[in-house]
Amino acid sequence: MRTILDRSLLASMIVGLLFVSACAKRPVTAVSQAPAPAPAPAAPSPRAPAPAPAAPAPPQAAPTPPPAPRPAPPKDYRPDDALKPINFAFDSATVRPADIKILDASAAWLVKNRDFLLLIEGHCDERGTDEYNLALGDRRARSAMSYLVAHGVASDRITIVSFGEQRPLCRESNEGCWAKNRRDMFLIKER
Repeated sequence: MRTILDRSLLASMIVGLLFVSACAKRPVTAVSQAPAPAPAPAAPSPRAPAPAPAAPAPPQAAPTPPPAPRPAPPKDYRPDDALKPINFAFDSATVRPADIKILDASAAWLVKNRDFLLLIEGHCDERGTDEYNLALGDRRARSAMSYLVAHGVASDRITIVSFGEQRPLCRESNEGCWAKNRRDMFLIKER
């Protein structure tokens, strides 16, 4: 009986020690920068041993660069009557069926007039954050670009830029005005 009790006590103590050691908190180690190296002595004394070279400092993580500023839109682009703007539904970058004919006509004109470069500007209405609207304007411009490329316009002739809500055509806060602002504009310049 005593041996069973001794074994049970021993097993309980082992389980208890494992439990305590497994749940122990690990000490927090502070990471500090290496101190600046001390200036080297002018001349070592003849009796003193030469100081051991200092261990190289651990590599430091490069600081994260600030976000790159958005490039300014290319200059010298101008509107042309042959390239009509297209509009989008609220919160959408899908080309509407009504605007397919406009893009078809634009693609045909651009294929015939290969001496021109194209700038597609993506625009949004005032609803949404600046960041969201810039991304949505970019998706709208890319949507039109994809359509034009699929219809024969070389992608290296096309530049896109998003203005988000920064350049509205209409400044009223109503659906009629917002619908005018949700657009892609097409501008050209000679090569």
